Amino acid sequence: MNTFNPQRRKLLQYGFMALGAFAGNVLLPSAVRSAASLAVLGDLLPPDRNGVRLPAGFTSRIIAHSGQKIFDYRWHAAPDGGATFAAPDGGWIYVSNSELDNQAGGVGALRFNAAGDVVDAYPILQHTNRNCAGGHTPWQTWLSCEEIDKGRVWECDPFGRQAAQVRSALGVFRHEAVAVDTQNKQLYLTEDQPDGCLYRYTAHALDAGGNPGLDEGMLEVAEVTDGRIGAVRWHTLPDPQAVSIPTRKQVANSTRFDGGEGIWYHQGIVYFSTKGDDRVWAYDVQRQHLSIVYNAALYPRPVLTGVDNITGNAAGDLLIAEDKGDMQIIVLAAGKILPLLQLAGHDRSEVTGPAFSPDGSRLYFSSQRGKTGRAEDGMTFEISGPF
Repeated sequence: MNTFNPQRRKLLQYGFMALGAFAGNVLLPSAVRSAASLAVLGDLLPPDRNGVRLPAGFTSRIIAHSGQKIFDYRWHAAPDGGATFAAPDGGWIYVSNSELDNQAGGVGALRFNAAGDVVDAYPILQHTNRNCAGGHTPWQTWLSCEEIDKGRVWECDPFGRQAAQVRSALGVFRHEAVAVDTQNKQLYLTEDQPDGCLYRYTAHALDAGGNPGLDEGMLEVAEVTDGRIGAVRWHTLPDPQAVSIPTRKQVANSTRFDGGEGIWYHQGIVYFSTKGDDRVWAYDVQRQHLSIVYNAALYPRPVLTGVDNITGNAAGDLLIAEDKGDMQIIVLAAGKILPLLQLAGHDRSEVTGPAFSPDGSRLYFSSQRGKTGRAEDGMTFEISGPF
């Protein structure tokens, strides 16, 4: 496993700022910059007792191991995408997908009290396949995505009170992740295929709470009209259920993205990553314009490779989890590329499910296959510190 070199950081900071100028300055939103930005992170220290390298002032704890019985729930194998949800008692819930095949996948949940203690654990979705990533919704549900050819999106109740519902209107394909545009009430979806597409869903109607209905709507696919970056045109899919033709092959002009991964919405920008070419993209919703905010090919020794899940904080920083790479979570902030953490000895795993607690004070994530590289040895962590 590679270690991080401070001189390497300086070179990459310069390169990232240059890339921002090339991309038309569509980097991360600057209007919300605050002292909470992670652009001031220090260098990573040696691994702590949990095998996590962190900057000074940060600490880690392991909150779950795959196979560990927590209350009445045995924490699932292959933990993947995740999100947090605020609870009425001041606590919160962290949900985590299980990326297992043969109807062994699903979603598990950990409930915390206001002090941060784990007080419950339970499943919120069972007997599905390769639940990879997904996305949280403003109406406090979790959209869990199946990464199989006939994959679907399941809407789950983080509190486990209501049964999960399949949302077929969001299309049938190898789903990866979902982000909700809170202003226009549309959903954006990535597809994990070497020739995958970017999709947009618009509901036919809003529910009583003003949220988009997920059972009836229009699914569209993106075409970047100027090549790989530039203006975006949307085409309605004739058959979102892919009865006879895969969704990505239904519109000849649709643009191909090499392995769509994480996706995140923040202040009018939809960010998403593609693992095949190690890029992070930014789609400006109002301008309908696509740019590249990070491209590993531009660096002789890139810090960020194996781009995967994405999350963000209130300051507008992006956090990118690595699938292999150096097993790091990397921060893109204020023109800088900085490692927030690194797992030592997890070379055969991937970092998954990064999500901040609702108040932004703690970060959750998993090592999908732990130190052994086996799905049954996944580990889920919590990071505390000056976020």
